[in-house]
Amino acid sequence: MRYLLSFLLLCGSVAGMAQDLDFPDFRSKKDNFSKVRDMPLRNDLASFLLAGVDESIGKAVLKNLPVKEYGNNFMTFEGDNIQVTIRTGAFDPSKYKIQRQETHVLKINGHPYYGGNYGELPRTIVQSVTVLIGKDTVAIPKEAYSDLFEPRFSYNESGSAKTRNNVYLSGDKSRIYIYMFNPDFGGSEYTWVIQDKNYLRRVVDFGILQK
Repeated sequence: MRYLLSFLLLCGSVAGMAQDLDFPDFRSKKDNFSKVRDMPLRNDLASFLLAGVDESIGKAVLKNLPVKEYGNNFMTFEGDNIQVTIRTGAFDPSKYKIQRQETHVLKINGHPYYGGNYGELPRTIVQSVTVLIGKDTVAIPKEAYSDLFEPRFSYNESGSAKTRNNVYLSGDKSRIYIYMFNPDFGGSEYTWVIQDKNYLRRVVDFGILQK
C-alpha cells in the first residue's frame, strides 16, 4: 500500500497530461476493475492493480514469477513450472481500418481501442501473449489483446528504468494474472486472467492516474 501511494504521487505530473476530449470517446468500461463481481478474483486484483488501490488494505501480497529475460520487444517470466512471454510489435496503419472524426482516431478495425493517447494512432501493439504451464500451452485469444495498444515493459523513474509488469499467482495457484502497466497519458493497466489452465477474462483500466 505504501509503495502504491508513493508511486501515485510520483506520477502526478503524468496525470496532469490528461485532457478533456472534444470528440467522442467510445472506450467501454465493461472490463474495468470496478466491474469485477467475483470477490476472490477482485481481492486478488486489488492487491496489485492501481485501479484497486482503495481496496488494497489488508489484501495478501500475491506470489509473483521472476523476470527470466527481456528485450526491446519481449519480456519473459518463469517459475513454478510456468512460463509467460509477452511480445510487442510496431503498429502498421496500413493493416488496420481506421475510423476518424476529422484528425481524431475513434476506432481501429471497428472497435474502440485502449492505451496511448486516445484520439491518436498508437505506435506499438501487443503481438502475442504465450503461456506455458508444464507442457501445456494456454491459448490466449487474439481478441483479448487486439484492441490494447502502447504496451510498455518499463518506464523511467528518477533516471532509472523501472517496471510494474508482473505475473502473479493466486494463493491456491489456480489463477495466474498477467499484468502490464503504462504510466503515459493518464495511465493504463492490462491484466489477463488464467484459471485452471484456461483463459478466463481480462481486466482493462485507463485514466487511472488522472485527477
